[in-house]
Amino acid sequence: MRNSSGKTPIWKAIADSLRSDLAEGRYSPGDKLPTESALAERFGVNRHTVRHGLSALVDEGLIRTRRGAGAFVAALPTDYPIGRRVRFHENLIAAGRRPEKRMLHLEERAATLGEAQALEIEAGELVCAYHGLSLADGQPIAVFESIFPANRLKGISVALLETSSVTEAFKAVGISDYTRASTRLTAVRATATQALHLNVSEGDPLLRSSGVNVAEQPVEYGRTWFAGDRVTLTLDT
Repeated sequence: MRNSSGKTPIWKAIADSLRSDLAEGRYSPGDKLPTESALAERFGVNRHTVRHGLSALVDEGLIRTRRGAGAFVAALPTDYPIGRRVRFHENLIAAGRRPEKRMLHLEERAATLGEAQALEIEAGELVCAYHGLSLADGQPIAVFESIFPANRLKGISVALLETSSVTEAFKAVGISDYTRASTRLTAVRATATQALHLNVSEGDPLLRSSGVNVAEQPVEYGRTWFAGDRVTLTLDT
């Protein structure tokens, strides 16, 4: 790693300095690092040398880069159990993380054929579609879409507007408990919109979870797209 004169290459010295910054807590998981220009000024080198140092940290999994957005401190993956009782807030709290959900869009519309089959309703029947963003300690980890049978769950749209928790919304419409009937996991690529919400690059790997929750009858058909490097899905048996 040393050149013929025995000196440490400048790019490696930059990587070592930034690695020390991370170890000392100067930057937290999810934080954006200074721009290449700012780092070049800090170390008195050109941007190519800085980029070489950053690449070493990317290879080590310490940072991640997004074209046009810069370099970010990589977060430790969050353990997320998948089993008969999938509860977002409980899962994150158990993992020592602060859970948060942000609503992106809420609408009532006609069910597609696939949604109708999953919810055991007629195609075209009214459903409530809840689109949102899931975060852990303020960092986005997943985007999701939850579909609820509006006629079966009277008032579900209003309940979801009043709380970010699906479990609490269910309680408001008379569902005290529910379980996961099925889960399907698929590796996919991030779309442009998903990449925007998750702060990743378009085409980055995501893990899509599709499932149906039931309380005697199906009450939710959901799909969640997890950022592949921020969540470790575990089987809760």
